[in-house]
Amino acid sequence: MRDEWFIRGNVPMTKSEIRAVSLSKLELRPDSVLYDIGAGTGSVSVEAAMQMPAGQVYAIECKEEAVGLVRQNREKFGVENVTVIQGRAPEVLSGLPCATHAFVGGTGGKMEEILTLLLKRNPSMRIVANVIALESLSGILELVKRLEIQAEVVSVQVAKAERAGSCHLMKGQNPVYVISMGGESR
Repeated sequence: MRDEWFIRGNVPMTKSEIRAVSLSKLELRPDSVLYDIGAGTGSVSVEAAMQMPAGQVYAIECKEEAVGLVRQNREKFGVENVTVIQGRAPEVLSGLPCATHAFVGGTGGKMEEILTLLLKRNPSMRIVANVIALESLSGILELVKRLEIQAEVVSVQVAKAERAGSCHLMKGQNPVYVISMGGESR
């Protein structure tokens, strides 16, 4: 889905090309239960909900402006299988139904606690995390090594054309590391 279709405000959003890779790596089924942790604008929640007509998305977000945007985007796209949860992970996860999948877009510095809790609740959960900072990538790789989990890391770098006078120049966006782990074998 195009980025400009979403109501955005001043809240970070997982961009279209990164969403496409991340959703592919999530390997969602029509009846999956997904936690979208650090939901931002809800772009991942909305697209995932459309792929899971018999499933449920829990969009978890602590920032009030972002919570409002997730709700607005849920309404705009008519996805009734998105439940917005205002609060911080991992604290708010304990009251939710156990997920089959999790997308981690923002953690407020609690990546280790969140991943540990997710895998404790469902050891076969499919988890995809997006990070930009090398320190965050390093932290996740150290954690999965300690937990003896196999993880795949994909570096995605996107450049988009921008008009510069009568020409178009490619403008690069920050590289994003998409880390995927766990899930059931097929």
